Amino acid sequence: MMQKSRIATLTLIIMLLSVNAFPVSAVDTLVPSDFKLKSWSKTIDFFDYARLYAAQHNKTAPPDDWHAYLYLNYVNISGVRMLYAGLSNITLNQTSLTVPLQTFMMHFKSKDGLKDVITGTSFMMLLAFNETDNTIFQQSPDRNDTLYASFSLGCDLSQYFGNSTPPGLSSKTTIIPLTTTNNRTWTWGMKYTNLTAIWWKTSIDPNNPNRDPRPIAITRYDELTFVYNLTINPTTGKATMNIDYYIGKMRDLWVIGWIIIFPVIFHYNATGCYTLKGVKLSGETIYDFLRNQGIKMSIVQFQSTVVLDHSAYYKSGSVNVTDNEVFVDNSKISTFANDGERIFDADFSSKTTYKLFNYTDDPTEEEFATYNTTTRTCKIAGFARNPIFQVHTSLMKLIPLVVAHMDPALYQQAKDHLLDMSYADYFYIIAYPVYGGYRIEHDPTYTAYCSLTQEGQTPPPDTTPSFPKMGLVVIAGLAVAVAVAYTIIRRR
Repeated sequence: MMQKSRIATLTLIIMLLSVNAFPVSAVDTLVPSDFKLKSWSKTIDFFDYARLYAAQHNKTAPPDDWHAYLYLNYVNISGVRMLYAGLSNITLNQTSLTVPLQTFMMHFKSKDGLKDVITGTSFMMLLAFNETDNTIFQQSPDRNDTLYASFSLGCDLSQYFGNSTPPGLSSKTTIIPLTTTNNRTWTWGMKYTNLTAIWWKTSIDPNNPNRDPRPIAITRYDELTFVYNLTINPTTGKATMNIDYYIGKMRDLWVIGWIIIFPVIFHYNATGCYTLKGVKLSGETIYDFLRNQGIKMSIVQFQSTVVLDHSAYYKSGSVNVTDNEVFVDNSKISTFANDGERIFDADFSSKTTYKLFNYTDDPTEEEFATYNTTTRTCKIAGFARNPIFQVHTSLMKLIPLVVAHMDPALYQQAKDHLLDMSYADYFYIIAYPVYGGYRIEHDPTYTAYCSLTQEGQTPPPDTTPSFPKMGLVVIAGLAVAVAVAYTIIRRR
């Protein structure tokens, strides 16, 4: 099965990088000349492309009812090229599935104008956690805590619910259109509503990353929303990305207890605890349960940078954070080229707090309390080698292909190191210690230090190949994630 998964993944990569256009049906078309424009916003169906490729190369085509819609935004202003890709939803065999994959990549010249830089930031998942007496990092999920990876991979839940109807795993995805103010500030995003996710008990111990194959809970979030704000300032030489995260309140929670191989399920909502047949067992609400169990919430993200003809390293203050566990909630993580030039910042000091909207006290969710976040970097292997994260890490592993297209010689020299995922990059966790299942709002900041031009000025010579190759790699990454997700669904 693993070999089949690898073959499917490789096939999708080859398919994506073999032709120059994305044919579509009832969605948009993407062609290389698009990347010469100042901006655009499109939605494409990856499987339409795959079907045409199969027809042209005498391959078996995916079924006609397979669809994977990717929402793409592109900005090309003053020497900065930004490509965003978000996965709307997947339809396989008339089954709809939502996996909230999000990534953006930026290509720019460094401040000194001599280095080509590609940097990428990707949202991986929500991670709920319960701290144990042996916790290593207070108010942050670690290897000694009880961790619950929160996402849906289309698992068939009917076997656990008997004669009762299991919760649906699809949600509604709403696109926030790309808009701009004076070609300097750009805003867009995606909103997943009624998002149903499965919680899987997992371990991020780098020496033994693993997960329990049995789901431990199923929950429904009001929403999971990402709003991106890109500001390009040629005067300061900075391209700043603010990302607003909105994690909606949990409305329903099905807790699955296991007696050897037999599941016992209880349903919690805002009015109490019930059996699957609707018999009320107690007045303990979903919010009471989460508070009583000490459940907290966090998000896991991945950052990577490629500096052509240079290496990169990451520091918070004087501490190198690569594959290191370092608190950074009151500071920033800076990316440097090996000659010491600052390339990129992930800034957590500018917004060290988050908003929590207590639905129990205020059902209108207009009032909020403010609490401190806890942000730290973590060991890479706990995620990169964890089988439950294979959909997400499939996307990250394609970063080296960007270098392959831009500088084949450099890729040949460094491919073994780059493909290891232990190269100069880092995972980080933003934790929200006070939670209770309520709505969270937070907005970290990312800054790229660039050599920028004013509108109307002649840009410096671009010595790199065209941006479409980079764009295709990002799309390939999401497509590979789709392929792996499908393999997992088939396996289950």
